[in-house]
Amino acid sequence: MPVVTGRQSVLDVYAEAAERQWVIPTINTECQTSTEAILAASAEFAAEHGIPDLPVGIGLTNLYFHRPQAPLYTHTGLWQIGMRMFLNDLDILTGPDSPFHRLRVLVNLDHIQWDADRELLEWDLRRFSSIMYDASLLPFEENIRMTARFREERGEELVIEGACDEIREASEEGSGDLTTPEMAERYVRETGVDIIVANLGTEHRASAADLTYHGDLAREITRRVGRRLCLHGTSSVPHDQVRRLFHDGVVKVNIWTAIERDSSPALLEDMARNAARVAGTAHAARLQEEGLLGPAADTSSPADLRFFTTAYRQGIVFREMKRIVKEFLELWYC
Repeated sequence: MPVVTGRQSVLDVYAEAAERQWVIPTINTECQTSTEAILAASAEFAAEHGIPDLPVGIGLTNLYFHRPQAPLYTHTGLWQIGMRMFLNDLDILTGPDSPFHRLRVLVNLDHIQWDADRELLEWDLRRFSSIMYDASLLPFEENIRMTARFREERGEELVIEGACDEIREASEEGSGDLTTPEMAERYVRETGVDIIVANLGTEHRASAADLTYHGDLAREITRRVGRRLCLHGTSSVPHDQVRRLFHDGVVKVNIWTAIERDSSPALLEDMARNAARVAGTAHAARLQEEGLLGPAADTSSPADLRFFTTAYRQGIVFREMKRIVKEFLELWYC
């Protein structure tokens, strides 16, 4: 099955997920390797668990100031080209001749800014399943007004996710106050969004030691507004804290940091162990003399085509990303 688009079709997928007590992860990407790793992990998991049409989300930001991902999808740095490349990759990778064609893929525009992304917001958005319209940096009243207007303009086309308040970066100063049930209830009532991002104690790119996910708060918000919560900032939260998200009313989880952060060490280790094959004996020996490589690093093997190509490096990252994605899928589909 190809990408799922159209508001009602997407809502039907979420309704089925609720019946089966699934939480749908939406994993962000900023390159073709990540995109394919997400789909490959999902297809492998689907085959292993007898769910051939597994629903899975994949998304990216555009000009979100913390991490503008569409411009990174292309070395031109042009978001328009990056966005089209992302969509075209998905068309090919979910096509009828692809090993991923049976997946139900939900394509999400993440953290789309009310101001910086104005040009994108004028596009035909019907190739996407959902959009997180992010006006959370505005005062709360203005956030509600802007989000409600966008919901009125585009809410018939796709599922709208709104940011009740800002999910901070771990490096930012400020109180990082949790979303109150009263705030969430008013936000949903006055904006009409389908999915709400609330601050439940998580932060983007934080250390696990800094975080506590507040499931009790999620349950109280759900009691007031129904099952419509999306959790951001999950990558650094211990798995035991988020395994039971379905029971807290969470329907969607956004993930990105973990697949990049936790695949990078595997690449570093493999290249260090095969230093001479990667860079040649002279370069490897110099790095060892400078103390950048330890005694276990290979400094004597001849340079090897299998080790100094982009395909070698991307292959390591691809395999690690698949492993990481499957770990998240195990949390919310089993």
